[in-house]
Amino acid sequence: MTQDGKLVLAGAPIGQAGDVSPRLRQVLESADVVAAEDTRRLRRLASDIGAEIGGRVVSYYDQNEVARAAELLEVLKDGRTVVVITDAGMPGVSDPGYRLTHLAVEAGIQVTALPGPSAVTTALAISGLASDRFCFEGFPPRKGGERARRLGALAAEERTMVFFEAPHRLADSLAAMAEAFGADREAAVCRELTKTYEEVRRGGLGELAEWAEKGVKGEITVVVAGFVPVAGELDIAELVAQVDRLAEAGTPRKQAIADLAKAAGIPKRELYDAVHRRTGTP
Repeated sequence: MTQDGKLVLAGAPIGQAGDVSPRLRQVLESADVVAAEDTRRLRRLASDIGAEIGGRVVSYYDQNEVARAAELLEVLKDGRTVVVITDAGMPGVSDPGYRLTHLAVEAGIQVTALPGPSAVTTALAISGLASDRFCFEGFPPRKGGERARRLGALAAEERTMVFFEAPHRLADSLAAMAEAFGADREAAVCRELTKTYEEVRRGGLGELAEWAEKGVKGEITVVVAGFVPVAGELDIAELVAQVDRLAEAGTPRKQAIADLAKAAGIPKRELYDAVHRRTGTP
């Protein structure tokens, strides 16, 4: 049975405070509790948009999310309204929010969203790459081996892919993408979206990796074109080349074959045989 409480997932501006809607101001002023990823940034945002937060403000970030979600669930069960807001974008999308949402749904509590700007769809729209079908892959793994395996499994993904990345890891991630997808695969690096120093760099992954070596600052979203399958032997030849690139990057060859065959929807043995014929190795 649905409780009287309500959980509101509030999208925050990704750069410009002027992008907020009047509804955000309203919910911040009327909520019983506002759970913020960074309480100082919340208060700065409230000041910028002329909102006076009427309820209790609590922190809600990665390190305390599990314990805080349980506390906030009890507030919701008491029939109160809880707003979750992160530093930028939508709660639950590479930001805290999923755990509390899951608990609220299980408890039969109303969950609604106050949509706002999204770095994912903003970057996708301005990238110039196909936007009819896409997937969001979040942050690539930090460790090189794990990152190579994850990207290898995406090498035959036909949808446009959107990633987040920290500026100090951008060059390594772009280089790993060039290894997994090919240096000529088209991509766009979107930096500081909607902010004063917004920048979009477009080009092949290899070219972008070289550019990023000089150092990049700010919030980063990377958009990568999907794999374009070609007929017959050319399709297999490209997959074999991707196996070689992943192997050179440190992924075990058998693992690369398995990941790519699964992603491409072909029998693993077919790709294994093609690799063996070309390289003479398993």
